[in-house]
Amino acid sequence: MLPRLRVLVLTGAGISAESGIPTFRGTGGYWRNLDPTKLATQSAFDSDPEIVWQWYRERRALIRRAQPNAAHRAVAELSAKADEFFLLTQNVDDLHRRADWEGYRIPHDQLAQIHGDIFVTRCERGDFETRSEADDDASGVPRCPKCGARMRPGVVWFGESLNPRDVARVDDYVRARPCSNVIVVGTTVAFDYIIHLTRLAAGGRGRLMEINPDDSFLAPLGAEWIREPAASALPRLVDELSSHSRRM
Repeated sequence: MLPRLRVLVLTGAGISAESGIPTFRGTGGYWRNLDPTKLATQSAFDSDPEIVWQWYRERRALIRRAQPNAAHRAVAELSAKADEFFLLTQNVDDLHRRADWEGYRIPHDQLAQIHGDIFVTRCERGDFETRSEADDDASGVPRCPKCGARMRPGVVWFGESLNPRDVARVDDYVRARPCSNVIVVGTTVAFDYIIHLTRLAAGGRGRLMEINPDDSFLAPLGAEWIREPAASALPRLVDELSSHSRRM
C-alpha cells in the first residue's frame, strides 16, 4: 500500500522561465549572440575563461533580481503537506530555496540541485569552494586561495558527470518505496536519468504527471499531460493532492 502522499517533484528550466530567467534552448536563450550550450563547457572555459565568467556573473545578477513565482511557492506548500517529499531540480538558480509557503521553506535534505548551484564558486583543481554573495562578483577570473588554480562556477557543464552525492540522495529516496505522485515540471526531459527516475519512482502504481504548456515528453510512460504554465497548474494540483490526502 502506498503512503498517503509520498511525492517526487522534478523541475526544469520552464518553472524558472516564468520568473523571467531565460532557458538555454528557448527564445532569448542566446547571450551576446553566443550559444549558452557552447559556453557551459570545460573547453569554453579553457579557451576564454573571462567571457565564461562574464556570462555567469550576468546570470547571477539576473537570478538575484528574479523572484520565486506561484509554482515555486506551490512546490514549497507540497513539501509542507506531503507525508514524504523530495525535490530534484535541474535548475542552478536558488528560486526553490527562496520560495516559501506561509513562512515554510523546503528543507535542504529534501532538495537536490542535480546540475549544481550557480552561486557556488569552486576550485577546478581541488575541493575548495565558496558561496558567492553579490559583492564578491568582481571582474576577472578568480583564483583559489589555497592552491592558486582557477576558480569556476559550481555547476555541471555539458559533458561532465552529475554529483554522485546528489544522485545517491535521490536514488535512495525513489528506491525506498514507490511514490504515490510523481510530478515533472518544465523540463524537456533531455536526459536519460529523468526517464529512469520517473519510472522507478512511480513504480507502476503511482500517478505520473507532466506539467508543460508546449510538449509532452513522458507520454510513453503513461503520464498525464497538464498543458498549462506551471504557475497556474501547480497551485491547483497541490490543492487537489492535499485535499485528497486529508480525505484518506
